[in-house]
Amino acid sequence: MKDKIKKFLETDLLENYLLGTTTDLEASKVEQYIAMYPEVREAYNELQESLEIFAKLHAIKSPEGLKEKITARIKSERVGRKKFFRFAIAASIVAIIFAGSSFFFWDQNQNLQEENSMVSNKIKLLEADMKQQLEDVRNQFIVLNNPSTRKFNVNGNKKAKELKAVAYINPVKKLSYINVSNLPNLPENQCFQMWAEVNGEMLNLGIIEEAGDSQKLLALPYAENAMGYITIEPKGGNEIPTVDNIVANIAY
Repeated sequence: MKDKIKKFLETDLLENYLLGTTTDLEASKVEQYIAMYPEVREAYNELQESLEIFAKLHAIKSPEGLKEKITARIKSERVGRKKFFRFAIAASIVAIIFAGSSFFFWDQNQNLQEENSMVSNKIKLLEADMKQQLEDVRNQFIVLNNPSTRKFNVNGNKKAKELKAVAYINPVKKLSYINVSNLPNLPENQCFQMWAEVNGEMLNLGIIEEAGDSQKLLALPYAENAMGYITIEPKGGNEIPTVDNIVANIAY
C-alpha cells in the first residue's frame, strides 16, 4: 500500500489538480486518493499552501502602461474610422467627376486594416509570452515541491570564493533549475555567464545579471549526465565559454 501511495505522490497529479490541468478521470482519481489516504491528504494541503505562497511571490504583472496603450490605440482607431467614413461620404459625392480619387480612400482603408493587424499580432505575442512565463512558474513550483527533486549546493572556486548557488534536479519530471544566491563583485568590464553542456553540445544560457532571492530560479536544460558551468567573461558575454575562467560547475 505504501508503495502505491509513494508512486502516486511521485507523479504530478496533485500539482496538476491544484492548477486545474487534470482530465476528469485524473481529477476523480486524485479526489479518491485524498479521501482515502491521510498521507495524500497531508501532501495536498501542503501543496495548496505552497502554491498560494508561490503565486504571491511570482504574481505576473502586465507590462507597465499596457492598458493605457491599448485604450489609446482603440480610441485612435475609432477616430481613424470616423475620418474614413467622412472621407467616404465626400468621395461618393464627387465620385462621378473625380473617379480616380476612390483609390485614395481604398488605400486609406488598407492602411487601417494593416495597423489593426499589427496591433492584434502584438497582443498575441504578449499573450504567448505571458503563457510561457506561467508555464515556467508552474514548472518551478513542481520542482521545488516534488519529493523526487534532488538538491545540490554549488560553491565557487578560488577565483570566486563568495559564489553560492543551489541546483534543483528532478529526473522524474525531467526538469532542472539553479538559484544563484550570491555573487562576488567583478570589475566593470567583466560579467558572470551561465552554460550547460547537454548531449555533447555547449549551450549559452546567458549572463547572470545579479544574485536572486531563494525563489528566483534559472532554468537548466535537462539531460542525462549534463554539466552546468559558471564562467567569468568580458562585459556583454561571450559566444563560447572561457575554460580558464570557469568558477563553478555542477554535474546533473
